[in-house]
Amino acid sequence: MSSSRLADAELTQKYNQYKNELQQIAQKIGELESEVEEHKLVIESISSLEPDRKCFRMVGGVLVERTVKEVLPALETNYSGIKQVIDSLLQSYKRKEEEFINFQKKYNIQVVSKQ
Repeated sequence: MSSSRLADAELTQKYNQYKNELQQIAQKIGELESEVEEHKLVIESISSLEPDRKCFRMVGGVLVERTVKEVLPALETNYSGIKQVIDSLLQSYKRKEEEFINFQKKYNIQVVSKQ
């Protein structure tokens, strides 16, 4: 009987671990999506400006003066990099979600809502 309780405890622990991992990945995706939107807005705002126009950029907590032609390529690179990370995290989320579903099916886990 104690072995079944241990198995139940292990299953509960594994179930909670899957839920936490999925939640963390989803949270990171949300953060990155808002960051990519900010980059998009800034790129749209400054792309029509003169290349030699002065602009400011935050680098490591320090505001530095640059020109549009210096800042725009870096923003575009960051934008595409963040989008790639989001795509990678989405794939990771889907894989982890499939593992979680298979885990639930394998051990016949059904969630009972508490009301």
